[in-house]
Amino acid sequence: MKLKIGLDIGGTKCAISTGVCEDGAIKILSREEFPTAGFSWQQVLEKFACRIERIVFSNSNSDFQLSAIGISCGGPLDSKRGVIMSPPNLPGWDNVPVVDFFKERFGVPVSVQNDANACALAEYLYGSGRGVKNLVFMTFGTGLGAGIVIDGKLYSGANDNAGEIGHIRLAPTGPVGYNKEGSAEGFCSGAGIARLAKIRKGLGLTTKEIFARVRAGDPDCTEVFRESAEKLAAILAFTIDILNPEVIALGGVFMRNADLFMPIVDPILNREALPLARKVCRIVPAELGENIGDYAALAVAGDVGLKR
Repeated sequence: MKLKIGLDIGGTKCAISTGVCEDGAIKILSREEFPTAGFSWQQVLEKFACRIERIVFSNSNSDFQLSAIGISCGGPLDSKRGVIMSPPNLPGWDNVPVVDFFKERFGVPVSVQNDANACALAEYLYGSGRGVKNLVFMTFGTGLGAGIVIDGKLYSGANDNAGEIGHIRLAPTGPVGYNKEGSAEGFCSGAGIARLAKIRKGLGLTTKEIFARVRAGDPDCTEVFRESAEKLAAILAFTIDILNPEVIALGGVFMRNADLFMPIVDPILNREALPLARKVCRIVPAELGENIGDYAALAVAGDVGLKR
């Protein structure tokens, strides 16, 4: 049986997952993680390689044959050359030839995508995008970015910079995100909501604490949340009008609090988005849930072309 391996490279930790495809779905067989901080990129890649060797050559995996390796990593990166290019959360990872490293070591196809694109692939193949041709995935975590599938194909733009919705300026002033004041990432990301609460109400709270207080009826946190949700609705309306997707799936903060967001977001979308485009678009929390990062890396392993 053909075995896929997914590598998820993050600023705090890395994870390695194994999986097999069964009837168009993927079954995760194992997962383990280790810290990224304090290690060079060479050391991190070697840690991955040692774990892959242990997995592939383990007696318990004698019925499996390694078929592909997929890598999910925060950008910027060059997916065509297979190079990671100085991500802000990975200091020292400058022009890292990550694809060549694993291809030379294991002799199988290796692909890399930024984390938003990888999650879009996963949702399209295994989650909320099953049965559709046009999907947008929004990260909605520490940052705000998007992966885009158009007519069954991943769209990454001329140089892997498509989908950077967090950089769009929504107001002349406001919280800083993506190095821009008043940006969508500043208003709508998990980290941005915490900054917004500090700016508007002087609250030194985490995003998790803010949402707990919203659910408890705290007026200050509810006001901050409403402003963020309204800005998110604006971004969603832009996305619907420009890309006309069938599904927009959101991870992170939205995924955990969709019941709070949708009563605010829905009326704005119905007012602002083109009616015919809004009618065919579902706004949903990521179906793959908290495990989407594992599915994302595995989805990159051989499925970047989206042959469905």
